Amino acid sequence: MNLIEQSEDFVSNLLKDKLSNLYSYHNFNHTFTVVTAVKELCKKEDVEDDDKEALLVAAWFHDTGYVDGYEDHENKSVKIASDFLKEKGKSEKFINLVSSLILATAKEYEPKTHLEKIIKDADYAHLMGTEYVTTCELLRLELKNTGIVSFTNAEWTKENLNFLLNKHRFYTDYALRKWQPLKEKNLLLIQKKINKQQLKAAAAIEEDNKKKDKAEKPERGIDTLFRVTLGNHTRLSGIADSKANILLSVNAIIISIALSTIIPKLDSPKNAHLVVPTFVMLMSSVITIIFAILSTRPKVTSGFFTRDDVEAKKVNLMFFGNFYKMPLEDYDWAMNEMMKDRDYLYSTMIKDLYYLGLVLQRKYNLLRIAYNFFMFGIIITVISFVIAFKSI
Repeated sequence: MNLIEQSEDFVSNLLKDKLSNLYSYHNFNHTFTVVTAVKELCKKEDVEDDDKEALLVAAWFHDTGYVDGYEDHENKSVKIASDFLKEKGKSEKFINLVSSLILATAKEYEPKTHLEKIIKDADYAHLMGTEYVTTCELLRLELKNTGIVSFTNAEWTKENLNFLLNKHRFYTDYALRKWQPLKEKNLLLIQKKINKQQLKAAAAIEEDNKKKDKAEKPERGIDTLFRVTLGNHTRLSGIADSKANILLSVNAIIISIALSTIIPKLDSPKNAHLVVPTFVMLMSSVITIIFAILSTRPKVTSGFFTRDDVEAKKVNLMFFGNFYKMPLEDYDWAMNEMMKDRDYLYSTMIKDLYYLGLVLQRKYNLLRIAYNFFMFGIIITVISFVIAFKSI
């Protein structure tokens, strides 16, 4: 096994066993990417075998210092690489070369030699990759998880744009010729992302302004709620009045028939058996009519309100019974006062619906009683007539 293979084996085991899972970017995948980029650059830049070996060893070890934390990781990487190379019996000159190449990967370092330029370019090979955006998100996650810094979406996009434009450049001829155009494509992607975020932010501001405008006016949904509920109450009230009218009509017919045909015949002794059934029928019809009338009987209120009632928000100006005796000027003033106060307006609408509901509850309770009397009265009347005719 040659030195490059030994380095790969050592680093892969080291990162697997000791590197924290928090390092989502500076891990084996990044190291492998850098090694692959070094191989490509060595081939295109005509690097000699000895120098190529030093570059590849440095590429394998350049981020091993992260196993001991983020701080000063380049020097930690140098120590790990030096100890490894000493065990392998490498010369001091080779170790120093590898160490200098590892230190050249520091973010702010400006490479001086050809080999330093190669490893520097290889360390940023991801900038021209097709997975650039995903790779950047892994770095952002790492910075957040390790407590270095946390970026918002907009901040991170601007940070990447600034880095690509102002803080990074390729040094080798091959990278400038082949990788720079690909980097510029990713730069356009970042610019488009920023434009999209700005449009989204502008749309969000516009939406917030619309919501603020809507907040000052009754919501459409609220209007629909009140309109539908009031319509339902009105329809139910109409149905109740129709049911009461049916009961009144039917029982009035029954009483009319009884008074014109049956009752005149009760004077005769031979019809004495019809007295009780007729009485039951008439009583059930009369009671049914009484409850049907009660269910439709309107309740009359005072028709007055005072300015104090309006200012205290106690009067329901939507119910005619509270204002029908008031002058138009007073009612107009009161309605304008209510419309200025959104809470008072909604509260009045709610009260109106509530009291309409109470009226409906009373109507339907009385109708239920009326229908029960009508139903049981008919049953008892029929039974009475059957018993009366059987007793003859």
